[in-house]
Amino acid sequence: MDDASGLGRTERAVLALERRGFTGPGAKERAIREELGLAPVRYYQLLNALLDDRRALAHDPVTVNRLRRVRDRRRSER
Repeated sequence: MDDASGLGRTERAVLALERRGFTGPGAKERAIREELGLAPVRYYQLLNALLDDRRALAHDPVTVNRLRRVRDRRRSER
């Protein structure tokens, strides 16, 4: 079911997972598989698309802007 932002359940769940902190190697990937039922590669594809989606920015501006900064920094390091 969509919420007022226009994002679907999976899209909102991806953003919610990104707000969490993970400890230990593989914890995030395990959560992606177990909680969302997605392969990590698919998860990161969805996440990257969300970073360019104005609906995601409206839904969770703090998380989206933080992840955009990380992405931009990594791109500039290449």
